[in-house]
Amino acid sequence: MAVGLIYDPVYLEHDTGNHVENSQRLTAILSFLEEKHIKEKMVPLPPRQATVDELSKVHAPEYISHIQKQVEKGGGWLDADTVMSPGSYNAAIYAAGGIITAIDAVMTRKVNTAFALVRPPGHHATCWQAMGFCLFNNIAVGAKYALVNFNIQRVLIVDFDVHHGNGTQDTFYADPNVLYFSTHQYPFYPGTGSIDETGAREGEGFTANVPLIAGWGDYEYQAVFEDILAPLTKRFQPQLILVSAGYDAHWADTIALMQVSVPGFIRMVEVLKTLADMLCQGRLVFALEGGYHHEALSSSVAATLNVLLGNREFADPLGKKESQIRPVDFSNFINMVKNIHKL
Repeated sequence: MAVGLIYDPVYLEHDTGNHVENSQRLTAILSFLEEKHIKEKMVPLPPRQATVDELSKVHAPEYISHIQKQVEKGGGWLDADTVMSPGSYNAAIYAAGGIITAIDAVMTRKVNTAFALVRPPGHHATCWQAMGFCLFNNIAVGAKYALVNFNIQRVLIVDFDVHHGNGTQDTFYADPNVLYFSTHQYPFYPGTGSIDETGAREGEGFTANVPLIAGWGDYEYQAVFEDILAPLTKRFQPQLILVSAGYDAHWADTIALMQVSVPGFIRMVEVLKTLADMLCQGRLVFALEGGYHHEALSSSVAATLNVLLGNREFADPLGKKESQIRPVDFSNFINMVKNIHKL
């Protein structure tokens, strides 16, 4: 199985210093992939820059210009969480372009699936605003690109980052061509993603949020993916699946309070791969979002790539931590979400 890996050292030029979202995230992943002889099995795909026109399908031209001008002035803080350096604009347009590169490769069958190892991340960025470490919404730019440039009408975006992808949801909230599905700790930053946020106008029913309680882990995520995402996806019949792959739901990641382990991420990826193989000729693209414990992040990305390569072997240096919170009414929660979406 040919699996593409999108990466370029330009992503390290987004210099955030000792910020939790820093370049060491990618260097740690790459080192681990080389140590485990996974990187050599991948098809390297050099990213290109996203054009202003491509970014403008998601972001206001004035916002794009503002980011560029701020970088030319040396960067600085855009909000309490999001910072830029002189290399950030270039890294950001290559991050969005990396998703486009991955989509091109998958849609033209150059590879079966692809993983875009990019930064800065993207799913919090809105039309007018950088936030949550994100400058441009990479996955949203990619989805717009796919719909415009290929003969497809339905794209599924699955977001398993521990934070809700408010920017992605906003982009497609009234769009029936994109089904946005998110699992996330709730209530938590950025405060969006409640169970009753299901879309608007023509997009009603094409947003599916599964807000999870802090402390839930592998068992709950597996149930959500098998009992909610799978039937929802089968009904939608996507022609391409894009994944906002954030690994900050890992139990060792202190940015949040979920209890997912590497095997938990493996099960999510297995479900996604099965659905892609069944419904859209295997067209599946992952884009890195969060994940800030370097060992947990590296082993989770490596396990994801192993699944895509058809190899279920994985290295899990941290092991599994059982969820301490498993309410007896979890099945009621699953049924409530299913009822909202008429599953």
